[in-house]
Amino acid sequence: MAYAFRRALPTDQSRIWDILQQAIIRRKEDGSKQWQDGYPNPDVVQKDIETGIGFVLTEDDTVVGYTAVLINDEPAYAGIEGKWLTNEDFVVVHRVAISQEHLGKGLSGKIMAFVEDYAIAHQVYSVKADTNFDNPAMMKIFEKRGYIYCGEVYFRGSPRRAYEKVLTKA
Repeated sequence: MAYAFRRALPTDQSRIWDILQQAIIRRKEDGSKQWQDGYPNPDVVQKDIETGIGFVLTEDDTVVGYTAVLINDEPAYAGIEGKWLTNEDFVVVHRVAISQEHLGKGLSGKIMAFVEDYAIAHQVYSVKADTNFDNPAMMKIFEKRGYIYCGEVYFRGSPRRAYEKVLTKA
């Protein structure tokens, strides 16, 4: 199977929202509070696409995963309770979600690998991310890919675990 990572197109919007809705339901069924407050929503997806930060993972021509990727653009990270590994430029990854039909294939890790490649291609050597304390699956992905727990950041009044991975310059 051929996987690719590309910017999301307006024609991907409904598929992306389907994937995110599936993830929202899974988070609720897992007893998580993550994504149970009306975020993300279709307006967030539309804005991601319009601003060029929405990315999809495709298997052949089918969209199977989604994430938002930003460079140096996460104000909440300035208020970390803890300490980042670096103070250089960084890529931020948000809203990682995999379609229900493609779970268990390691695709969230594949998205993270593509994000790391994207960062290096833009001469950025740090990837920062966060997740809820009640999302052990994402924490495991971060740890498996070599991300280091750096402290807590806050979104919409809730603490989240913050991670960073320093990438090797070629």
